[in-house]
Amino acid sequence: MKTASLIRYRTTRLPVTALVALLLGACAVGPDYRQPPPVDTGSGWTRSAAADDAQVDLATWWKSLGDPVLDRLVTTALSDNLDLRQAQARISEARALRDRAAGGYAPSVGVSSSVSRRRQSENGPLPIGSIPGLERDQTIYDAGFDAAWEIDLFGRTRRAMESAEATVEASQADANDVRISVVAEVARNYFTLRGAQRELAAREASVDTLQQTLDLVRRRFDAGDAAQADVDAAQARLAAASAGVPGIQARLRAAALGLGVLLGAPPERELSLVDTRAADITLTPIPVGERADILRRRPDVRAAERRLAAGTANIGVATAELFPKLTIGAGGGFQSLDAGTLFDSASQTFSIMPLISWRVFDGGRVRAEIRASEARQQQAALAYEKAVLAALGDAERALSNYRHGLDAVQRQHAAVEAARRSYAHARERFAVGDIALTGLLAEERVLRDAEDAHARIHSATAVDLVALYKALGGGWNAPASTDPASSAHGPAAGSRQTSQTRGGRPGV
Repeated sequence: MKTASLIRYRTTRLPVTALVALLLGACAVGPDYRQPPPVDTGSGWTRSAAADDAQVDLATWWKSLGDPVLDRLVTTALSDNLDLRQAQARISEARALRDRAAGGYAPSVGVSSSVSRRRQSENGPLPIGSIPGLERDQTIYDAGFDAAWEIDLFGRTRRAMESAEATVEASQADANDVRISVVAEVARNYFTLRGAQRELAAREASVDTLQQTLDLVRRRFDAGDAAQADVDAAQARLAAASAGVPGIQARLRAAALGLGVLLGAPPERELSLVDTRAADITLTPIPVGERADILRRRPDVRAAERRLAAGTANIGVATAELFPKLTIGAGGGFQSLDAGTLFDSASQTFSIMPLISWRVFDGGRVRAEIRASEARQQQAALAYEKAVLAALGDAERALSNYRHGLDAVQRQHAAVEAARRSYAHARERFAVGDIALTGLLAEERVLRDAEDAHARIHSATAVDLVALYKALGGGWNAPASTDPASSAHGPAAGSRQTSQTRGGRPGV
């Protein structure tokens, strides 16, 4: 009996050897992923950019503004923002799913042990009572293991791993995109708050001037030197200017409340900023580099490209279902009617069983799933192309808005300076009696209106600056130029030097 078992054991070597050879020669079905065809990014920015030798670290662009309060807010948001923490949890989930897919390479092994008490029928097919030494009541002790290993003959597990790895990289790119958005939102709310403070100060000064004008007109009316229409006109101007104050105050408070939420804290956490002042940030042209550089920096483009890779691998996963599956099952252990002899060599059991399964007919479900996977891959390819074009569109709009905003700030600054000079002349003339107080107040009102407009334009342009940095992909460390995402955009993105390595660069 033992000799026969030994012969059967040795004869299993041949199919096992053949299986190993087949496994080594196995190939993965489905298409291999290749970088998508390059999307035309154009020859450059639609409007010429002025040369600028300044260097800006886009990964920490907010530090170049020199505002310690903004630095603190961004640092806190990057550590405590709930959207970022959710993004990190999604990365952990994707990694866990990748590890689960990798488990397909290894066999599954389970262990078990049992004690069972049974009674056999004396009237059954086995004549229990006629066999000497065989008792009707038996206690069976059993301990052993079971193992199963599906051989990845046609690359189903390999393609699943490719898809899972690409999904992990896409989730990492999504997290970087969230990081960019969080930094931009913090800066946008902060600049809105500071701009509202300046606008409120200018508006209150204008209201104060209009109040003085109204008081003067009323005194002249009482003296008979002004008509009631003059009083009504002055009062209307004062009321119109005062009506704008609550709206500015609401924007100021809303920005402070928004900062608290962005920092992962109760909304009122940063309300103290409402009563503090900070110096105006200096708005200047910034170097923007080559147009194709943003495709390397934008994580949303990277995420779209990685989802395309995952979709391509999923075609192979679906295609593998057309082919047979080979599973090697094995089991072993000890079985005995006596607990004292359970682990004796005579109580050993062993089995090995190759199993081939093949879905020969399933009503076309597998081929339908393959077609569905191919359609999803085409959707991912179109989504990638859309992400590239959307990134270019975002950058072009942000660049145009900021460039025109700088122009508006400069022009309005010139208007403020001219109004200040005119008001200074009016004060000199009023001091020597050349003009009346109403003339002086009129000049002051022009100055306050100019300052009010300058505060609004400056605030809007600061927000445009944030949008530009966001569109350029600022707020995280971009991958090296050898990263697959950078070469995915064709020679335009891969052959040019990046904006971080060139000396003289185009600017806004």
